[in-house]
Amino acid sequence: MNDSGSADQGDRRGPGRRLPGAPVGRRAVAPGSGAEPAGAAPSDATSPPPTFTPSANTPVMPTPPSTSPPPTFLPSAGESPAAPAPLRRPLRHRARAAMAATSPPTEQFSAPRRTSSLPLTVERDVLDLVVRMGEALIGTGAAVADTTVDLLRMAAGFGVTNCHIDITFISITATIDRSDDPLTKVRIISVRTADYSRLTDLHRMIDDVSAGKLTLLDAQSRFDQIVTSPHSYRRWIVTVALGVMGASIAGLLGGGILVALVAGLTSAAIDRVLRFFRRRNLPYLFQQVIGAGMATLVAMLLMVGREMLGWPAHLLPPSVVVGAGMVVLLAGLSLVGAAGDAIQGYPLTAAARSFEVVLNTIGLVAGIGVMLNLARAIGIPLVLNEPMAAQTSVWVQAACGGVAAAAWGVASYGRLRTVMLMLAIGAGSTAVRWGAIDLGMGFEASAFVAAMVVGLAAVAVGERTRTPSLVLSIAGLTPLLPGLAIYRGMFALVEGDHVLAGSSELIGAFMIGLALAAGVTLGGYLATPLRRRIDRFNEMVGVRARGARN
Repeated sequence: MNDSGSADQGDRRGPGRRLPGAPVGRRAVAPGSGAEPAGAAPSDATSPPPTFTPSANTPVMPTPPSTSPPPTFLPSAGESPAAPAPLRRPLRHRARAAMAATSPPTEQFSAPRRTSSLPLTVERDVLDLVVRMGEALIGTGAAVADTTVDLLRMAAGFGVTNCHIDITFISITATIDRSDDPLTKVRIISVRTADYSRLTDLHRMIDDVSAGKLTLLDAQSRFDQIVTSPHSYRRWIVTVALGVMGASIAGLLGGGILVALVAGLTSAAIDRVLRFFRRRNLPYLFQQVIGAGMATLVAMLLMVGREMLGWPAHLLPPSVVVGAGMVVLLAGLSLVGAAGDAIQGYPLTAAARSFEVVLNTIGLVAGIGVMLNLARAIGIPLVLNEPMAAQTSVWVQAACGGVAAAAWGVASYGRLRTVMLMLAIGAGSTAVRWGAIDLGMGFEASAFVAAMVVGLAAVAVGERTRTPSLVLSIAGLTPLLPGLAIYRGMFALVEGDHVLAGSSELIGAFMIGLALAAGVTLGGYLATPLRRRIDRFNEMVGVRARGARN
């Protein structure tokens, strides 16, 4: 009793608890501890621990929850593992994930604000030079898209990259986006003329500023020198050049030496008369009416002289004289600039320029119509289908076209090197057009092909010679203008018996004008990979300029 009681007491008071199912008087001793109860057989170190079966009176301890991962059943040899079942999302979520974009917008809606870290006074001087440069570029005949790119390039050359340009038909606005005090300047464009030497100098100055060759003070001094310098030629040389242009257009239309001489004198006389009215601020529309009326008046005199003197009809065809005069008057219109602005994303300026071109062309049509009505009223016989001289060869026509382009370059104050380039491009465009006609193309298609060649050549040559491509493009298109088609259409309308034929001629002239504008723009676009080099910044500036809307 005492032994068993002591043992029971020791079990209850000892450091270890009595194991469930152990007999009273024995202590559960961990194997290998060295403390074996008396009379017990020695334990084997390799034998498993004893298993105790609980009795009916022994309380069962609750089993704690298992935190081990569930058992993994490995596949047997030759059996592929089973893929886990995918979680299926609702159909609308999967459809939304399939159609939703994951990349940012292609076009950035708002350019991030950039700081130039320049003093306020310096940025104000840069902005003043930018708006003055823009006014000079537009005033000398540059297109809005090209002007916007050039102004952004020049501002960046001085360290101002947060400049915004907005150009309309009559004004230019420039803003520097500063966080403390934005700067804005506006200039009104009041002068528009064709001055290719000044335009070329401004273009080269912008290239030098963009390349870091000019400081701000040097650029201001050079700009003042460019805009105040005299013209390259005297004014009477311009009149002679327009006369040569009229004579070469007459030769291009199939006229002989005598009719070319008459056409040249007529064009020179028109220039002097229009200069007189231009100094008195006569609107340009009425100047076009007067110029077309003068050319038609010469044609009426030739008709009267043929009736009175009886010279052959092919000796002095009146239609060739009028057609040459129409080309000289059409050459000053900004057809290429209007088409370029429309295609490159400037709809307001393009609409204004296009309306100006259409209005001034209507002035030509009105001048022809008034004089032809007057001729019929006083009894002058009107004959449209006159026998013409034998068609000249393509090489003679190409030479006449080149001379006409070069003469227009001189009349627009182009320098000698630029005039030589115009001569080559004009001759090439004329040869391409008449060669396309000989191959069976229509007048519109041949004009488009020739204009595309002009656009390609103007960009490629202008990039190498640092000459604005617009200057070379306008000169190359001059021999292709549809002056004779306008005269023939109005002649048929006034005669009264050929209304449909006259309308068809006028529509054809309009389509030729559109073909010229579209072809030269496409040619310039295709010539872009042929440029000498365009760095990454110029490409970014071009994107910003195309995205602007005025």
